[in-house]
Amino acid sequence: MNKLVLISLLIVAQACAQKTYLGKLDQLGKFPSKLKEVSGMDVTKDGEIWVIEDSGNKDKIYRVDKDGDIKESLKIDHAKNKDWEDLTLDNDGNLYIGDFGNNDNEREDLVIYKIPEDEMDKKEPNADKIEFKYPQQNDFPPQKDSLYFDTEGFFHLNDHLYIFTKNRTRPYSGKTLIYRVPDQEGDYEAEFLGSLFLCADQDHCSVTSADIAPDGKTIALLSYGFVFLLTDFEAPDFTKSSIKIIDLNTDTQIESVCFAGNGTLLIADEQNRYGGRKLYEFILN
Repeated sequence: MNKLVLISLLIVAQACAQKTYLGKLDQLGKFPSKLKEVSGMDVTKDGEIWVIEDSGNKDKIYRVDKDGDIKESLKIDHAKNKDWEDLTLDNDGNLYIGDFGNNDNEREDLVIYKIPEDEMDKKEPNADKIEFKYPQQNDFPPQKDSLYFDTEGFFHLNDHLYIFTKNRTRPYSGKTLIYRVPDQEGDYEAEFLGSLFLCADQDHCSVTSADIAPDGKTIALLSYGFVFLLTDFEAPDFTKSSIKIIDLNTDTQIESVCFAGNGTLLIADEQNRYGGRKLYEFILN
């Protein structure tokens, strides 16, 4: 049997063995027209929601309410929005912006901007740079079967930023690669932690955002239409996690997820031909 065919059959077999649950998004609000491409979101301990937009948009973060209305915007100093794809906060209130969007897998200037908590009350907060590279990537871009180095999801845990890559391989392998870097300014080779097989459907199984619950017991990996809930892990090894797949029953381009408490997700989508530009709530069972 052809090796490529065998690999494809194994992936399909794995996908068929995974049970998918149905879920329903409850709309909270709609973003204004100036926030058409919300790509990252997180919630502070005080319940403030911060969002960013991706490439082609301003070097700003926005504080919004649950109706999606903008309450505040801050221009980030020393930070350029080349392709901002996710946003996360740590327990001390420091905010991190992942400028690691890499659709063609050809970037060599990946960076996470760290905005210290004591800068957040300024009109133009200053950002520190956490620069990094993937040790497995030697070619820019690599061959089509190695297009693992686009990224749209990360979160903070225990002094590190955990990165989940967006799979663009041909043929599609269904895997996300997991890395971590320290949460301090510097230039790093990311530490490779392993990979996770999510599912074999290219349209639904590539990570677009990530977050971890406040109690550290559940990880949410968002994709187009699905959310994957990871449990039963011991950080930093997430490769043996139990995975629950939830079909959110939407055709919009959902790009952002964060926990608003241990049992609640906030999810945002970008505007496309099916609608979007909305903020949703999803209650975990």
